[in-house]
Formats: sequence, C-alpha cells, structure tokens
Amino acid sequence: MPRVTTIVRKPAVKADRVVDTITLDHAARNRREGVLKGEGGTEIRLDLDMETTINDGDALRLEDGRLVQVKAAPERLLEVKAENPLRLTRLAWHLGSQHGLVEVAADAIYVENDPVIAELVRGQGCTATPVERPFRPERSAHHCDHDHGHGHHHHGHAHGHSHGHEHDHGHAHAHAHVHHDHKHDHDHHHDHDHGHEHGPGCGCGHHHGHKHDH
Repeated sequence: MPRVTTIVRKPAVKADRVVDTITLDHAARNRREGVLKGEGGTEIRLDLDMETTINDGDALRLEDGRLVQVKAAPERLLEVKAENPLRLTRLAWHLGSQHGLVEVAADAIYVENDPVIAELVRGQGCTATPVERPFRPERSAHHCDHDHGHGHHHHGHAHGHSHGHEHDHGHAHAHAHVHHDHKHDHDHHHDHDHGHEHGPGCGCGHHHGHKHDH
C-alpha cells in the first residue's frame, strides 16, 4: 500500500500528477496517520511526521510522486450571525475559551451543529442557521488543539510523562513540608515541656533565670 509522508499545498499541485481524489471532513484532514481510500479506489497509508491540517485543494504525495487531491467534505454546521458585531465577537471568544472550533468569516462565524453550542449562541443574542459546507476552523496557537489521531496521542503521552515528574516533585515537596511542620511542632512541644520542668541544666533562659532569682 502506497505511503504518504508529504502534503503538497494547493498552489504547487500539478494537475498532470493527480491520479485520484479523496473527500475528507475536518477531523480526517487533521489526522497524521491512517488508511484512506480515494474515490477512484487508490488506497494509501497516511504517515505524516508532523502535525498539520490538510486543506481543500491540497494533495497527498505518494512515494512514487503521484498525487491524490483532497476535497473538503461538506459538514453540518451552524451559521451564526448577529446584528451587533460585538455580540459575535464575544461569542467567538467564549467558544474559543472552551476550546470550541470556530471558523471566522466576514459577516458570520461557523460552528459545529451541536445543541449545547446552539444554546450558547442564542444565549449571546445571536442567530444560528443550520447549513452544510466545508468546515475550516481557525487553528489555535496552542496546538494541544484538536489534533485528531496519532499526534494528539503522542502529545498526551508526553504530557502525562511530564505530569508524572511534576507530581513526584510536588509529592516530595509536600513530604518535606509535612516533615518540617512536624519538626516545628516537636520543637514547640519541646520548649513547652522545658517551661514546666526547668532545672539548672535545662537551657531555658527564662525559667532558669527565675530559679536563680528565687
């Protein structure tokens, strides 16, 4: 099965090298690996070495130089509009802060057709109209964002490993802190005992002085 390790962007795609086309939704266009099948029957194994988004019109380059061109599949979305642009901006901010996928257009934003999102849209005083169109959401600068597939799993593993170290460090710190508190309590108790059972060699200046005056 031919392997794909390179994406050719739309402006560089040479029509005479295109041997097949494939239609992918947004999730599939963000995958790094998997088996895909073109509309003409070409089977390929996607094996990209970095996180990327395959856009409408880009092509998957096979090892022998042939290309399979990608079309963005129409998806069920909500077209969101508002009479007040500020409301639309505020909504986009809310969705982004919740790691929601948002495509920003000149006079509307497009979001996934989801009842929860639809309720949020109406709560912000905006209108939501169901549509079907390719989904091209903005990509977050923080790319823990919605990388579907191997890349996300790999990142999650690395994050978990790092978190484990941080947890150990935090545990050690907490242990030291508790130990310190215990020592502090012990010292406090030690001073208290000497306050009641002082003597010539006790080392407690206050009570020893008192005994000396007596």
